[in-house]
Amino acid sequence: MAKTQKKEVQDQVDDEVAANDVRLVGRLTAEPVVVELPSGDTLVTFRVSVQRGAAPGSAVAGRAAGQRVDSVPCTAWTPRLRRSIVAWRPGDLVEVSGSVRCRFYQAGGATRSRVEVEASAARIMRRSTAA
Repeated sequence: MAKTQKKEVQDQVDDEVAANDVRLVGRLTAEPVVVELPSGDTLVTFRVSVQRGAAPGSAVAGRAAGQRVDSVPCTAWTPRLRRSIVAWRPGDLVEVSGSVRCRFYQAGGATRSRVEVEASAARIMRRSTAA
Protein backbone atom coordinates (compact mmCIF):
# COMPACT_ATOMS: atom_id res chain seq x y z
CA MET A 1 0.00 0.00 0.00
CA ALA A 2 1.36 3.41 -0.94
CA LYS A 3 2.28 5.90 1.79
CA THR A 4 -0.52 8.29 0.73
CA GLN A 5 -3.11 5.52 0.89
CA LYS A 6 -1.92 4.47 4.37
CA LYS A 7 -2.31 8.08 5.58
CA GLU A 8 -5.83 8.28 4.14
CA VAL A 9 -6.82 5.01 5.81
CA GLN A 10 -5.36 6.16 9.15
CA ASP A 11 -7.18 9.52 8.89
CA GLN A 12 -10.45 7.67 8.22
CA VAL A 13 -9.90 5.40 11.25
CA ASP A 14 -9.08 8.44 13.43
CA ASP A 15 -12.30 10.16 12.30
CA GLU A 16 -14.34 7.07 13.16
CA VAL A 17 -12.78 6.76 16.63
CA ALA A 18 -12.87 10.45 17.55
CA ALA A 19 -15.94 11.59 19.47
CA ASN A 20 -16.99 14.75 21.28
CA ASP A 21 -20.43 13.86 22.61
CA VAL A 22 -21.60 14.89 26.07
CA ARG A 23 -24.78 13.98 27.95
CA LEU A 24 -25.37 15.54 31.35
CA VAL A 25 -28.27 14.86 33.69
CA GLY A 26 -28.32 17.04 36.77
CA ARG A 27 -29.78 20.04 38.55
CA LEU A 28 -29.73 23.62 37.31
CA THR A 29 -27.66 25.56 39.88
CA ALA A 30 -28.93 29.11 39.18
CA GLU A 31 -31.06 31.15 36.79
CA PRO A 32 -29.81 30.95 33.18
CA VAL A 33 -28.15 34.19 32.02
CA VAL A 34 -28.62 35.79 28.59
CA VAL A 35 -25.32 37.22 27.32
CA GLU A 36 -24.84 39.50 24.32
CA LEU A 37 -21.30 39.32 22.98
CA PRO A 38 -19.45 42.28 21.43
CA SER A 39 -19.89 40.49 18.08
CA GLY A 40 -23.66 40.87 18.47
CA ASP A 41 -24.19 37.14 19.01
CA THR A 42 -26.47 36.13 21.86
CA LEU A 43 -26.10 33.07 24.02
CA VAL A 44 -27.48 31.68 27.26
CA THR A 45 -25.10 30.45 29.94
CA PHE A 46 -26.07 28.10 32.75
CA ARG A 47 -24.56 25.53 35.10
CA VAL A 48 -25.63 21.97 35.71
CA SER A 49 -24.63 20.22 38.93
CA VAL A 50 -23.93 16.57 38.16
CA GLN A 51 -23.20 13.79 40.64
CA ARG A 52 -19.89 12.06 40.09
CA GLY A 53 -19.93 8.42 39.14
CA ALA A 54 -17.59 5.84 40.57
CA ALA A 55 -14.04 5.98 39.23
CA PRO A 56 -12.49 2.76 37.96
CA GLY A 57 -10.96 0.88 40.88
CA SER A 58 -12.62 2.96 43.63
CA ALA A 59 -15.86 2.73 45.56
CA VAL A 60 -16.85 6.36 44.88
CA ALA A 61 -15.08 8.93 42.73
CA GLY A 62 -13.92 12.03 44.58
CA ARG A 63 -14.59 10.46 48.00
CA ALA A 64 -11.06 11.18 49.28
CA ALA A 65 -11.33 14.87 48.45
CA GLY A 66 -14.96 15.03 49.58
CA GLN A 67 -16.19 16.25 46.20
CA ARG A 68 -19.28 14.36 45.06
CA VAL A 69 -20.65 16.69 42.37
CA ASP A 70 -19.30 18.77 39.53
CA SER A 71 -20.77 22.09 38.43
CA VAL A 72 -20.51 22.08 34.64
CA PRO A 73 -20.73 25.35 32.69
CA CYS A 74 -22.97 25.14 29.62
CA THR A 75 -24.00 27.44 26.77
CA ALA A 76 -26.82 27.50 24.27
CA TRP A 77 -26.49 29.46 21.03
CA THR A 78 -29.52 28.60 18.91
CA PRO A 79 -32.62 30.80 19.32
CA ARG A 80 -35.03 27.89 19.96
CA LEU A 81 -32.79 26.35 22.60
CA ARG A 82 -32.14 29.73 24.27
CA ARG A 83 -35.90 30.41 24.54
CA SER A 84 -36.46 27.04 26.17
CA ILE A 85 -33.57 27.28 28.65
CA VAL A 86 -34.33 30.80 29.93
CA ALA A 87 -37.61 29.40 31.33
CA TRP A 88 -35.72 26.92 33.53
CA ARG A 89 -35.56 27.44 37.31
CA PRO A 90 -32.82 26.61 39.81
CA GLY A 91 -33.21 23.06 41.05
CA ASP A 92 -34.87 21.77 37.86
CA LEU A 93 -33.63 18.33 36.85
CA VAL A 94 -32.40 18.75 33.28
CA GLU A 95 -30.79 16.76 30.51
CA VAL A 96 -28.27 18.47 28.24
CA SER A 97 -26.64 16.95 25.16
CA GLY A 98 -23.85 18.63 23.26
CA SER A 99 -20.09 18.92 22.82
CA VAL A 100 -17.14 20.16 24.84
CA ARG A 101 -15.86 23.51 23.55
CA CYS A 102 -12.91 25.68 24.48
CA ARG A 103 -13.84 29.30 23.82
CA PHE A 104 -11.32 32.16 23.83
CA TYR A 105 -12.24 35.76 24.62
CA GLN A 106 -10.75 39.08 25.68
CA ALA A 107 -11.31 40.33 29.25
CA GLY A 108 -9.37 42.95 31.16
CA GLY A 109 -6.84 43.27 28.35
CA ALA A 110 -5.96 39.58 28.47
CA THR A 111 -6.97 36.59 26.41
CA ARG A 112 -8.84 34.07 28.50
CA SER A 113 -10.32 30.67 27.80
CA ARG A 114 -13.33 28.80 29.03
CA VAL A 115 -14.17 25.12 28.71
CA GLU A 116 -17.91 24.48 28.56
CA VAL A 117 -20.54 22.20 27.13
CA GLU A 118 -22.17 23.71 24.06
CA ALA A 119 -25.73 22.39 24.14
CA SER A 120 -27.28 21.06 20.96
CA ALA A 121 -30.36 19.72 22.78
CA ALA A 122 -31.76 20.22 26.26
CA ARG A 123 -34.92 19.47 28.19
CA ILE A 124 -36.44 19.59 31.65
CA MET A 125 -36.88 16.12 33.10
CA ARG A 126 -38.55 17.30 36.31
CA ARG A 127 -39.42 20.76 37.61
CA SER A 128 -38.04 21.84 40.96
CA THR A 129 -40.60 21.86 43.76
CA ALA A 130 -38.96 24.96 45.29
CA ALA A 131 -40.75 28.23 44.61
